[in-house]
Amino acid sequence: MKALLPVFCRPLGYLVLVVALFILPLLYLQGMVTDQNLLFYKECTKLLMMAGCLLIIFALSKNENYETERIRNSAVRNAVFLTFFFVFGGMLWRVVHGDVVNVDTSSFLTFLIFNVLCLEFGLKKELVNRLFKR
Repeated sequence: MKALLPVFCRPLGYLVLVVALFILPLLYLQGMVTDQNLLFYKECTKLLMMAGCLLIIFALSKNENYETERIRNSAVRNAVFLTFFFVFGGMLWRVVHGDVVNVDTSSFLTFLIFNVLCLEFGLKKELVNRLFKR
């Protein structure tokens, strides 16, 4: 999979993720989050996290080459399998406990987070391999 975004989108994606992680507690401390608007802020936070993950996944690397594309493809494949197992485990958990009320609605966000983790791990692993092959 080829990268679609410029190099500066990768750090921007991490910045968006950090903002998304801390915006809800900060808004709560300021008294802006209530029972009436909690769902709205929660869903907006999920959207911010999705946007940050997509910025990271589709951003060019500094030394983009065929190997980076291979790592990106491998990360997507691994993220699909990890997401499947994570969602399946959640389904089993709800079946075992007889929970018919709760439903998992963040499967795509889970996939994106697994994808970013697999991509970063693959890129760092390749960097270490290149350093020790010299």
